[in-house]
Amino acid sequence: MSNFSEELTRPVTEDDDQMETSVVSSAGMHFPWLQKKLETVVTRGKKEKDFAQTTSACLSFIQEALLKHQWQRAAEFMHSYLQILEDSDSSKRQAAPEIIWKLGSEILFYHPKSNVETFNSFADRMKNIGVLNYLKISLQHALYLLHHGMLEDANKNLSQAETWRYGEKSASQEIIMNLVQAYKGLLQYYTWSKKKMELSKLDEDDYAYSTKSRNIFNQSWKTSTHIGELIKIPGVWDPFVKSYVEMLEFYGDHDGAKKVLTNYAYDAKFPSNPNAHIYLYNFLKREKAPKTKLISVLKILYEIVPSHQLMLEFHVLLRKSEKEEHRKLGLEVLFGILDFAGCTKNITAWKYLAKYLKQILIENHPAWVQEQWNSRKTWWPTFHFSYFWAKCDWKEDTDLACEKAFVAGILLGKGCRYFRYILKQDHQVLRKKIKQMKKSVRKYSIVNVGIGSTV
Repeated sequence: MSNFSEELTRPVTEDDDQMETSVVSSAGMHFPWLQKKLETVVTRGKKEKDFAQTTSACLSFIQEALLKHQWQRAAEFMHSYLQILEDSDSSKRQAAPEIIWKLGSEILFYHPKSNVETFNSFADRMKNIGVLNYLKISLQHALYLLHHGMLEDANKNLSQAETWRYGEKSASQEIIMNLVQAYKGLLQYYTWSKKKMELSKLDEDDYAYSTKSRNIFNQSWKTSTHIGELIKIPGVWDPFVKSYVEMLEFYGDHDGAKKVLTNYAYDAKFPSNPNAHIYLYNFLKREKAPKTKLISVLKILYEIVPSHQLMLEFHVLLRKSEKEEHRKLGLEVLFGILDFAGCTKNITAWKYLAKYLKQILIENHPAWVQEQWNSRKTWWPTFHFSYFWAKCDWKEDTDLACEKAFVAGILLGKGCRYFRYILKQDHQVLRKKIKQMKKSVRKYSIVNVGIGSTV
């Protein structure tokens, strides 16, 4: 790689410390070439002596190189950009370490000639430049190590960061420290999870079971302490919440697990998060909670993500409810799922809709269908029921085509092109089904009662 990584990874000597005292106090990065580069960075063909113009040009070139994934070119410009650490403007000088870390770590992460040792050396040096960034860099360094499967090194890194102290702790440092401790807790959870798996393979009467059980309890206590504090802070903490709840459930604290999940889903201080409602729903389902409670949780998820795969379960719960408002909402949910392009081939949704439309019309609720169809009749025919889609669907999945044809016939009448195309197909296995479909459409189509329209 360029001098950028070579200089950053070279050990600091006593001579180096003397040369760079004006740049960094105590241990830091080594810049023997700094003054030489200061006067020689070329911008638009002219030598610029002005520090601001030089560093600003370098930063622009680095950003452009990063956008184009030109990692070597970015590294070469970084070699010159490091002089910003000597900027006479104190605000720029103070902001420089964080910028250098972000740019440098990005380059070293993707550079084809970079490796873990290079990244580690860079991170360790950057922690000592602008000490206020120590925690943030330590956390990101640990995430890099986790990405490379180096769990022990990541844990060691987080442990060192956990003991770091410098002056009064600011609010932002407090949050980062909570993150450091929580990620350490997540690593401990991983160890706990492995031990739990080992425990499940042992006989409960075995001495080894009791020993491992005690070890697992100690491990979970440490983990829960780290994670429990973080998830009280408003934010999106999905992996931490899941880990914490799993441990609470494992030790039988179901009330505690429910409280954590309920707070995570409903506390107004927390940002809207679909996963919070998914976790709560799955927990309540495991606890065999009343169907009304499951419906109330999924109703909020429906408002956030109407195309979520759990909406099919939501429909089933609504369909089986004794409340008319629930059964009416069950129809809305199915139409809502099929409004999304990613769900157009979902055969389960089409089967449910075909079956439910027939049930609703038999129960004499055509107004429910009309209410849903009125807002879709101008675009669903092209979106779902064109002649093109009839040919494609029949070729790819005859079962899907038949379900859609029935829905098309109910909504658009027997004159619908999609319905007519499927009706004309000669398929020995499906012949009886198509014949029954034709009779049902003739009997139940909303066009017959003056509600629908043909295409």
